[in-house]
Amino acid sequence: MTTADFPGFDSLAVHAGQDFDPTTGAVIPPVHFSSTYAQDGIGGLRGGYEYGRSGNPTRTALQQQLAALEGGRHAYSFASGLAAEDALLRAVLRPGDEVLLGSDVYGGTHRLISRILGPWGVRLRVVDMSDPDAVAAALADRPVRLVWVETPSNPLLRITDITDLAARGHAAGALVVVDNTFASPALQRPLTLGADVVVHSTTKYLGGHSDVVGGALVLNDDELAEGIGFLQFAVGAVSGPLDAWLTTRGIKTLGIRMQRHSQNAQAIAEYLAGHDRVARVYYPGLAEHPGHEIAARQMSGFGGIVSLALADAASARRFAESTRLFQLAESLGGVESLVNYPDEMTHASVRGTEAAVPPEVVRLSVGIESLDDLLDDLAHALEP
Repeated sequence: MTTADFPGFDSLAVHAGQDFDPTTGAVIPPVHFSSTYAQDGIGGLRGGYEYGRSGNPTRTALQQQLAALEGGRHAYSFASGLAAEDALLRAVLRPGDEVLLGSDVYGGTHRLISRILGPWGVRLRVVDMSDPDAVAAALADRPVRLVWVETPSNPLLRITDITDLAARGHAAGALVVVDNTFASPALQRPLTLGADVVVHSTTKYLGGHSDVVGGALVLNDDELAEGIGFLQFAVGAVSGPLDAWLTTRGIKTLGIRMQRHSQNAQAIAEYLAGHDRVARVYYPGLAEHPGHEIAARQMSGFGGIVSLALADAASARRFAESTRLFQLAESLGGVESLVNYPDEMTHASVRGTEAAVPPEVVRLSVGIESLDDLLDDLAHALEP
C-alpha cells in the first residue's frame, strides 16, 4: 500500500508508514528497540540498518508518516523540537549569515539563535512577520539567509500569509521556514503554500497526549535534506524508538483531535471576548482578529490555542493560578487543557528582547474535555 492509494488526510495519518508486520501480520508495527543490527557479511545491511543512531525501523515509519502528512519528500525525527531546529540551522547557516525571525515566537527558538549560535557569528533580526511592509523593509535593508516564522504565532496568535512571505523571501534569496506546531498539518500545510521547510515540536499536537518529547523537519529539497540527514546521524539527537512509536500513535487521531480542539477553542474565545474582566482575546477564529481572513484562507481550522490579556500582570497571574481544570503547566497541544503564564514560564528567556510577551497575557491550550466544564472553570477563575 502506498500513500497514493488513500490520499485523504485521516487515511494518511492512520496508514502512512504503518504497513502490517510481514512476519506475524500484526496490524500495528512493532517497536524496534535494538541498538544494532546483524549484517549478512561485512557491509551486508538488511534494509539499510546497522546502528540505532543511524537508523531505526520505528523512526523510519514515523518519518514516512510525517512526510506524507505535510506533503514533503523528506522528514527527519529528532529528540526534541529544539534539536530539530538546531540541525536545520547548522545545515543552512555559516558565520556571518543572518536570520530574520518573527517577533512573536517560542522563546527557545530565539534563545537558540541569539545565545547559542550568536557567539559563533550568526546574526539575528526580529520583525513582525504579520506586517508585510515591515517584512519588505527588513529584506530590502540587507540580505538574510533564512526567514523564520510561526503562524499562528506563540503566544499572540499572529497570522502570516505564508504564500506572500515565501514569495518575498525567495525573491530576496532567503530560505523560508515555517514552524507549523500550533496548526499541525491537520489544519495547515506550509510546503504547499511555498515554504521550504516545516518545523514541528512533535511534543505538542502531533504526539497529542503530553507523554513524549520530540521534533521534526519536513522538506522537499534533496540537497538540503542530505545535509540535515547527515547532521541527524553525526550529531545524534535522534528520537528513540518508543518516542517515535508514541508519536506515531498520537498522529493517528490528529485529525479528529484538532477538530475538537478548534471547536472548544472557538467557543472559549467567544466567551472570553464578551467578558468584562478580559481586556483582549487573541484567537484567529474571531472575526475581529487582524489575521482572521488570512487564517481562514490558508487553514482549515483555527486551532486550540487561545491567549487573553487581563487588566495587568497581577490579574494575569491570579487568573493563571486560579483555574482547576486548566492545569498550570508549560507546553501545549495535549488532550488536557493547560494554562500558562508566558512572561515567567515559556518566554522567560526573552524578557527584555523584541520577542518579550506582555506580562498581562495568559495562554490557554484548550483540550478536548467537555466544553461546559471548561467554561465553568474559566468563569470561576475570572470571578472578582
